[in-house]
Formats: sequence, structure tokens, C-alpha cells
Amino acid sequence: MAIDRRPVNPADDHAVAADYIARLKSAIDALSMDDITHVAQLLRDTRDQGGTVFTMGNGGSGATASHMAGDLNKGASYGRALRFKAVCLNDNYSTFAALANDHGYSEVFVEQLKNFLTPSDLVIGFSGSGNSANVVKAMQFARAAGAQTLAVTGYNGGRLRQCAAHGVHVNVDDMQICEDLHMTMVHVLLKMLNANVGEALDDVAI
Repeated sequence: MAIDRRPVNPADDHAVAADYIARLKSAIDALSMDDITHVAQLLRDTRDQGGTVFTMGNGGSGATASHMAGDLNKGASYGRALRFKAVCLNDNYSTFAALANDHGYSEVFVEQLKNFLTPSDLVIGFSGSGNSANVVKAMQFARAAGAQTLAVTGYNGGRLRQCAAHGVHVNVDDMQICEDLHMTMVHVLLKMLNANVGEALDDVAI
């Protein structure tokens, strides 16, 4: 098969980048600070009640879910008497793979929650489309079990937005921009959680 080696016009690349960045800026400006502030309080309440924050997602959303758990366990907890307990349901790969292989991909999150979930916990589902079946199923279980539930979505919010008690919605029909803003929200939350603890905020890994 012949390799397509047609030259790329730098002006075309520039136009693509400029368009994306312009739409990203617009989406950031449309974020609801009230919604994010509400999530910060949900996180504090869960920590103060001794609950665990469970996160989950697929693909890029799974990476964001893992990143959030890391930020809570280390960035918002290191050196403090009052710490967060966060678990990303994507990160125990042997359990994840066993459930997917033996019972189907739709079970990979809900079956883990059945092992651990208590009413004091907060379950956070990331989904750009809002229609990831495994995330929706776990969220429905968590809400029925009496835990707090938070949907972080894009597009029209899908089924996930409807079945969670709380939500942060990015009203953009672009998966990459949705994922960018979901990750931005995670970092904004970390800043909020660190803002009033009387400590230096620049905790830089060496």
C-alpha cells in the first residue's frame, strides 16, 4: 500500500488549532462556577463523614477519573490529619478484566461498588456522551443504595445526567473539548480544596 506523503499546508494546521482553541476558550467561559463549587462541598462532606470517593469512566474519561483519585489521595491529603479516601474503579486491572471477561463490560464498575459502597460515599461518573452503559449502571446502583452521585458529562448529558443526583455538564458536542474541561474541573477542585487550609499550595513532585 502506497503511503500518502502529500505535504501539509501549515496554514491548514494553524486554522485547525485556532478553531479548536477558540471553541475551548468559549466552553471554559461557559462553565458553571456554582456547579463546581457545589462539587467541592460534596467532596468535603464525603471526607468529613469518613466516606470514600469512587470515580469511573471509559477511555479518556477513565484517565480523568484516575487522575482525580490521585489528586484527592495525594494533592488534597498529603501531610494533613483529615484526608480524602478515593478509589478509581478503573485502576484495579485484574478485577476490572475478570469482570469484563466473565460477566461483560457493563458490569466492571457496578460489581466493584457492590463490594465496597456505603451510604456515606460519593460516586463520580465521567462520560462525554453521558451514555456509557457501565457508568450508567453503576450510577443507578449507587443512587439506589443511598450514596451521593455525581455525573460529569458533555453533549446533551445523556442517560447519566438523568440518573445522578448532582452534575457538572459541559454543553459542547466535541469529545476532546468535553474531556479538556472535565480535567480542568478536576484541577479547579483541587485548588478549591487546598485554598483554605493554611498551607502552601505549590506541592510540586520532585
